[in-house]
Amino acid sequence: MPKPKRKLLSQRHPVLYFIAVWLRRIRRYFDWHFDGNKYSLKRMPHKLPFRVKKHQSVLLKKLGESDMQLQINKVTNLRIAIAEIDGLIIKPGEVFSFCRLVGLPTRRRGFLEGMELSFGKAKPGIGGGLCQISNLIHWLVMHSPLTIKERYHHSFDPFPDDGRVLPFGSGATVFYNYRDYQFANNTPHTFQLNLWLTDKCLEGELRIDTELDYAYHVYEKDHQFLKIGDDFFRKNEIWRKKILKFKGGEVLEDEQLIKNFARVTYTPDNYIEQ
Repeated sequence: MPKPKRKLLSQRHPVLYFIAVWLRRIRRYFDWHFDGNKYSLKRMPHKLPFRVKKHQSVLLKKLGESDMQLQINKVTNLRIAIAEIDGLIIKPGEVFSFCRLVGLPTRRRGFLEGMELSFGKAKPGIGGGLCQISNLIHWLVMHSPLTIKERYHHSFDPFPDDGRVLPFGSGATVFYNYRDYQFANNTPHTFQLNLWLTDKCLEGELRIDTELDYAYHVYEKDHQFLKIGDDFFRKNEIWRKKILKFKGGEVLEDEQLIKNFARVTYTPDNYIEQ
């Protein structure tokens, strides 16, 4: 079973942390210009003809004792980011980069303080809450033949499930710009991402220029809460079936996508002592 990681020196000293962040950001800027990838930039107002997957997530949730104003501010942050992504076309051979498209969240651009998860704590941060978009996009991509190139997830689970719809650990966290979410289009098809807000939800869909003759079903296996010493942990596996739309729904593939193990900062109702 994985052991909790010890804090890095940069996590214990604010100045060193600041320097470490900017060194990583500079390296990412270099990669964006010289890594040889062709990044998706073009957006199109009209939609491609066929839908691959659609999903929605609730905008305002009460998360533990966190300030609800951070949730309200998050909606503003989402709206700014959506304007940079909605209608994006991902052609064959192109790479999607969340951070490259959305850019650095700053007050000057209109971003507000939302909730960020960092070093085992929930805290305010400019642009906080943008992970709700990257989570949704990742869920759409897992239901497609697109190839995930870079994806991170939180090393801890800060809040008990409250109306959770997706399996634990199926999201994708981002932190500008070195914690990016990227996927590549290694297919002969053109894809499109569409995002929008309703009064209650963030909604999104992945569309394609040619209808596929198969679909994907993403599901969870082996979910458990564990108590190891004085700490609680959560584990599960995320699997995916590739299913023919015809011939009685024949399963073509069944593969494990993700294996999760994370510390939880609350006491779960049911757990197994190790």
